[in-house]
Amino acid sequence: MGLVGVGETGNGEMGLSSVALGTKNKYKRMDSQLPDEDEDASQHQLQEKRSKKTRKYVLACAIFASLNSVLLGYDVGVMSGAIIFIQEDLKITEVQEEVLVGILSIVSLFGSLAGGKTSDMIGRKWTMALAAVVFQAGAGVMVFAPSFEILMVGRLLAGIGIGFGVMIAPVYIAEISPTIARGSLTSFPEIFINLGILLGYVSNYAFSGLPAHINWRIMLGVGILPSVFIGFALFIIPESPRWLVIQNRVDEARSVLLKTNENESEVEDRLNEILVAADTSSGGKYEEKSVTRELLSPSPALRRMLITGFGIQCFQQITGIDATVYYSPEIFREAGIEDKTNLLAATVAVGVTKTVFIMVAILLIDKLGRKPLLYVSTIGMTACLFSLAFTLTFLGKGQIGIAMAILSVCGNVAFFSVGIGPVCWVLTSEIFPLRLRAQAGALGAVGNRVCSGLVAMSFLSVSNAISFGGTFLIFSVVSAVSVAFVYIFVPETKGKSLEQIELLFQTEQWQGEGGQVELGDVEHLVQKG
Repeated sequence: MGLVGVGETGNGEMGLSSVALGTKNKYKRMDSQLPDEDEDASQHQLQEKRSKKTRKYVLACAIFASLNSVLLGYDVGVMSGAIIFIQEDLKITEVQEEVLVGILSIVSLFGSLAGGKTSDMIGRKWTMALAAVVFQAGAGVMVFAPSFEILMVGRLLAGIGIGFGVMIAPVYIAEISPTIARGSLTSFPEIFINLGILLGYVSNYAFSGLPAHINWRIMLGVGILPSVFIGFALFIIPESPRWLVIQNRVDEARSVLLKTNENESEVEDRLNEILVAADTSSGGKYEEKSVTRELLSPSPALRRMLITGFGIQCFQQITGIDATVYYSPEIFREAGIEDKTNLLAATVAVGVTKTVFIMVAILLIDKLGRKPLLYVSTIGMTACLFSLAFTLTFLGKGQIGIAMAILSVCGNVAFFSVGIGPVCWVLTSEIFPLRLRAQAGALGAVGNRVCSGLVAMSFLSVSNAISFGGTFLIFSVVSAVSVAFVYIFVPETKGKSLEQIELLFQTEQWQGEGGQVELGDVEHLVQKG
């Protein structure tokens, strides 16, 4: 290869045009930059390959961690149909029906409370394994239950297992996820709850043609399958890096972060953030006191977190979503549908709607943010619940009433799935400090399950006393109140690291401005910290 810049000399011969070799000039070899360009391209390809591998790995971890949530969803869906045949087979009363349906949510609070302690002791990963084992035991008892009493024992065990699973999945996913995708990934448990509900509805429809003393047992038994897959998942998913740091297993935490972060250069920064948050590197700047005592006498910042986390969990349930899902056959029967097969087919439509619209939330939660989705969700639910109350009260049992009832129920679950359904769990897993996250998250899950149980166990009795329409009017009013709660108490956490969110609640700007604090304020606090 020659040199550019070659010209004629004074005697007519070709020369180098007075260009001195070895000096800096604009004349370079034409191939002199090719090695650098090849190296840059190679590094870019390696980074792209690493990013794809990391994204797939984190996605797999989120999916496997969410499998326990299928159990809760499946139980909610399958019991709405199975209870019809349990009532026929075991001759249970309406009160026993309410207790059987609602007791699982009440008992699951014990699993959630124990899950907070357990996950701090044995780790997030093995708490998920414990959840699966306990649920399998309960499901096995329910399948072979010869009486209402034995069936209740199975429901108690299954409830404890579900309590473990509901509490730990969002905490684990939030702790392994990169900041930019944390909202979407932490929504996965809600996706799998919806998938479980849909599978439960489909199971009801598929097995409803079998004899009454067999079909409900098969319906409940199918719920064991998701927990079997969790056993295989344990060989794939890592332990939470934040839990590993708390246990002073820093090298293992670094290894996990290398697998879950696309940019290798950011790993040390993230590890240092976690170390500071866990207080393992600062010699103990936090006062040594038990987590329980700290939760019972919280600081102003922690009190704000508890109001937000516990409040949003309770509002998710007291707006009546579990009543809509558990008792959808009864609601549609009240609207005018009489045939059992048609009732179960209508519930399948509810399950499909709920599952489809959760995907909308996954696509938008890290783009629009948590708070806009909560506004859309709570306002939409308020309108649909009021519409359902009006329909059941005034439109009777004609074709218009049936169509409006189905539309209102599907609309309610759609708006729920777009916002408060998944965002509730995302927020609860994001806002608490590392050392309190598991047990504070468990407290939120307890509020959620207690409210769910109270609604499920009282819905039929209240509806008989004041009518179905009157009950849904109450739910619509509560949903309207939840809009105000979101405005006052819920901050936007999109795009912030878990450690930044912790600092966000320490500023007084959190109050009185609709929960909004700019990212710049948080970054200032991070630098100050």
